[in-house]
Amino acid sequence: MKLATAADGTRLRYDVHGVGEPLLLIHGQSLDHTMWEGVHADLAAHHRVIRMDMRGTGGSDVPLDTSYSMDLLARDALAVLDAVGVERAHVYGFSMGGKVAQALAGLAPERLGALVLGATAPGGSNEVERPHHASIALRRANTAQGRGLIAHLFYTPEWADSHPETVDRIVPRNPLRAQRRHYEASMKHDGWDLLPHIQAPALVVHGEDDELTPVANAELLAQRIPHARLLILPGVRHGYLHEAAPKATEAVLGFLAEHPL
Repeated sequence: MKLATAADGTRLRYDVHGVGEPLLLIHGQSLDHTMWEGVHADLAAHHRVIRMDMRGTGGSDVPLDTSYSMDLLARDALAVLDAVGVERAHVYGFSMGGKVAQALAGLAPERLGALVLGATAPGGSNEVERPHHASIALRRANTAQGRGLIAHLFYTPEWADSHPETVDRIVPRNPLRAQRRHYEASMKHDGWDLLPHIQAPALVVHGEDDELTPVANAELLAQRIPHARLLILPGVRHGYLHEAAPKATEAVLGFLAEHPL
């Protein structure tokens, strides 16, 4: 395990795999680097893949004395890139990690190559809200009942039931107060005015049947970000990156190859 240090002293866990152009992976809300299992090895066959744990998750510190924001989490991502010695990298953000990636694109555009936004949304009043039952499931994710609800919002029931080890990695395991910090940061994010100014080539990827982040959000992102490309994957939900592999991974790799650093 390697640690980067943020400006406020928070230690951030990261690891590095593969060789090639660097690719930073930013996980979803209250998850950690392990959510990329089953995906990162294929990416690392072509890239120097950097996985990080956001503050409040995994092997990173869990500061709870102040609120979190997408800007703060984006600065944490820059601290990880600095620790690895990477001046410029492609960035792949999933779900809330996609909101962090948006903030990063606005904060330090010179540090980004291509941008992949997976199963994410613009935030603010323009975000298409998830249905109420999905919000309830998200709040109860740590309970036995909630685990099953989240599993079937991420994946089709048949796929989830046959891949319990993957389900384990998409159920939050960080402290409840840290989960609240992440939830609040996500709810406060509003990238609407930022999106037209994103300079990085962008690929927006989404599962057609996603209820945790409704697919209409992907369409908004693709319309709002200049020259963005949209890939909607049929028959899959929030966790398209696992259930629709290798198609989703191949699309990401192809896009990055079109836009070298």
